[in-house]
Amino acid sequence: MSDGLIIFLAMVFVAVALLSQGLIVPVFSESRQMRKKLQSRLDEVETESGEESFSSLLRQKYLRDLSPFERQLEDLPAMQLLSRVIAQGGHKILAYRVTLLAIILSLCGLIFAWIMTRSIPLTLMGLAMGGALPFLKIFRDRTNRIQRFEEQLPDAIDMVKRALRAGHPFSAAIKLVADEMDDPVAEEFGTTFADINYGNDSRRAMLGLLQRVPSTTVMALVTSVLVQRETGGNLAEILERISAVIRGRFKLQRSIKTLSAEGRMSAWILSLVPLFLFAVIWVTSPDYLPMLLEDEVGKKMIIYGVVSGIFGIYWVKKIIRIEV
Repeated sequence: MSDGLIIFLAMVFVAVALLSQGLIVPVFSESRQMRKKLQSRLDEVETESGEESFSSLLRQKYLRDLSPFERQLEDLPAMQLLSRVIAQGGHKILAYRVTLLAIILSLCGLIFAWIMTRSIPLTLMGLAMGGALPFLKIFRDRTNRIQRFEEQLPDAIDMVKRALRAGHPFSAAIKLVADEMDDPVAEEFGTTFADINYGNDSRRAMLGLLQRVPSTTVMALVTSVLVQRETGGNLAEILERISAVIRGRFKLQRSIKTLSAEGRMSAWILSLVPLFLFAVIWVTSPDYLPMLLEDEVGKKMIIYGVVSGIFGIYWVKKIIRIEV
């Protein structure tokens, strides 16, 4: 295989790998620092209480049905973290099976790339692409599920508010949402209701909801409920204000998404135009590129162009990702 084809395919792989993050990372996303602080606080609450969460008990019950070898694999720290992400994405598959699938796909990508190209760089790319596919799928499903939950949350809060004003207790209002609405809100509120029925107080149940659906919107709801439980007040009125704030946040997000559409389109164009031109010149004027590909200065220019393109994609993504 010619050096030109190898370089072109390498550029395509890098560009697609970076641009595909746009399918996984939305325009609006929680900051990594905020998620770390949130998870740290949830771990502190669980440690201070000395009791296991309802989700942890469900996981232990699920693990008891596995073989000893499978249980050991699932108890690994990395597998526990992956299991949490899988659950947040709405999947029931075991973490070690996802890892095993990634290994199988990476080997398939390696073998296929080697048979087709006989090139070590492209073979390594096939290995990386095959291994990354299951994890990209999981993270994408996780993001989509959290987004759907946030879109349904204002209606769920309104339903809880009406139930409280009608005289129902808080747990019954949670059960009403689980019965009347669609997933994922129904599933998560159903788990929260089961958590309360299991014997935990509403504080731990709401913190469990925040752990399963980590987002700023859910944190606003959970914080309002916890503050009302500690200080008192009209919970229905508080929830009405929280619902209005969440709807206003979504309205602002849609406005910003419309205004940032040009920037997102620019990221695609600026990333794909060099690849498109490279392919056109390669097809229409095949004698034109060897001078660039074989000369040492030309190779350095290509490397500089690829590195600059990667930095440009990353920078544009940093600009268009807005925390609201």
